[in-house]
Amino acid sequence: MRDQRVRSGGIELAVRERGEGNRPAVVLVHGYPDTGAMWDDVAERLAGRFRVITYDVRGAGGSSAPSDPLDYGLDALMGDLEAVLDGVGADEPVHLVGHDWGSVQGWEAVIGDRLRGRFASFTSISGPDRRHLARWVRTAVRSGPRGVREVLAQARRSVYMPVLMAPRAGELAARLLPAGFARGLRLREGAEPRPGHPAETLAQDARNGLGLYRANMGRRRGAPSEGDGRTDVPVQLIVPIKDRYGSQPLLLSPRGVVPNLYVRRAPAGHWVARSHPDLVARWITEFVEHVEGGPETPGLAHARAAAEPGKEFGGDLVVVTGAGSGIGRATARAFAAAGARVVVADIDEGGAKRTVDEIGAAGGEAHVYRVDVADADAMEQFAQYVKDTWGVPDIVVNNAGIALAGSLLETPEEDWERIRSINVDGMYRGSRLFGRQMVERGEGGHIVIVSSLAAFTPSPELPAYGATKAAVLQLAECFRLDMERYGIGVTAICPGAVDTPITRQTRFVGMAPAVDAELREKMGRAIERRGFPPEKVARAILRAVRQDAAVVPVAVEAHVARTIARVSPAANRALARLGRRAGDRLLAGVQDRHAGPR
Repeated sequence: MRDQRVRSGGIELAVRERGEGNRPAVVLVHGYPDTGAMWDDVAERLAGRFRVITYDVRGAGGSSAPSDPLDYGLDALMGDLEAVLDGVGADEPVHLVGHDWGSVQGWEAVIGDRLRGRFASFTSISGPDRRHLARWVRTAVRSGPRGVREVLAQARRSVYMPVLMAPRAGELAARLLPAGFARGLRLREGAEPRPGHPAETLAQDARNGLGLYRANMGRRRGAPSEGDGRTDVPVQLIVPIKDRYGSQPLLLSPRGVVPNLYVRRAPAGHWVARSHPDLVARWITEFVEHVEGGPETPGLAHARAAAEPGKEFGGDLVVVTGAGSGIGRATARAFAAAGARVVVADIDEGGAKRTVDEIGAAGGEAHVYRVDVADADAMEQFAQYVKDTWGVPDIVVNNAGIALAGSLLETPEEDWERIRSINVDGMYRGSRLFGRQMVERGEGGHIVIVSSLAAFTPSPELPAYGATKAAVLQLAECFRLDMERYGIGVTAICPGAVDTPITRQTRFVGMAPAVDAELREKMGRAIERRGFPPEKVARAILRAVRQDAAVVPVAVEAHVARTIARVSPAANRALARLGRRAGDRLLAGVQDRHAGPR
């Protein structure tokens, strides 16, 4: 490790080098209110393969501060970066990595003309370019209500910026920041404070760094060069999905502008380099070695597909069980349309093949696999086959299920075992087996468990079905708490009355065959008249994965049932009694027509 001082005009910059000087150079630039020591964990992991350069930006750590508190404009910062490159003798193009304000500087460096030709690649972490931001806001607002909501959500995340820019208020915020910074790193980011970070100079760094906001927010003297934000430099975006300051839509704003773009989503918060240094170092290594002429790893191929504009789940591997019909089929098609590669699994291989054919005809990628989720050995083989053939899934939708109606008194052991083995055990196996793979990979993921309106509403006609769906709702709630430490989301989807084949496949136990058949037909027609298609559930599933929602009721009746169950369990039971009386009248009429005993 080598320390030196580099002059940039009237500023002295503290620079540190690691690794051998004849290797490709990687320059790491920190943000606010950090110093170059923020990168120590990542830099140590990179130093075995690269020449690694870090430095304290002006006003931070061991670097001096300008006499003018507003002399933090991007033009001055570009001069500092240029001085560092010259000072360490970086004659060949270097690989630039920036976090937070360091990423903002990085975008200006690879987009602007001043340092053109000096960078072989750029990795951006949690620091958008102003031009990309402006384009995203315009496009989102024009796109409709969803886009407006995304912009407003980002505005709420950025509410601290006007505070830091305001006289006196910014100084007060900077004075208060050190008191809670280390605690916030530990509790919100999962990053334990260590020597060097937070820096001993944090109080002064926070106060000096106010100049970054005051000199660069809006069109001031430090404003970056104009243009649409294009660059020919290969760019890797590392997007922490739990970033408290930058939303995913904002951080993904370079999509559609930067032609040679790779997108990685990290299961972490803003300081991902501190909480997940192994992951960040591995991704930087893969990217740099590829740019230097190495092969494109499967992870990079995935990242390239994820950068395609308009493909929200581009390159993701999605496993959907019960995908031969109904909600599973609609969900598989929706993920494929959003750019995902889909494994279509079902016990009905013919139905699964039809889903795959439909996805292929629409230009998507899908693969069929026949599996019975009730078979433990078969599920083990399925999970291993997916991993060996396509890799670890990014998203798993545990959807396969059956329904059973009739009194618990009439429900035989074999029917109880069957519905439990599919509706509960199948969800358990899909969640556990693929969840393990996601944890071992260490790159996050999402698991969806499809429950039902019946999880909220007691019904004497659906005791077995309701019990299994309530069980998997609780399974999802527990599993979500377990998996959040690994950055893996878990969502329970609770649809209401949805027009799917499961309705006409529901068997009424204890009924004569003719009565059973008529009740199924009547229930099927009622659901058809309700007219709620599975495609709406599929859209809710994609939205839930995107937003990392915990429990998502789908359809009005599901929202109402959940609200009543939480507010007044007694009212919930009273409504169930009314439903039972209506069901008894319907059953009596059907039995009278068929004049057959129960």
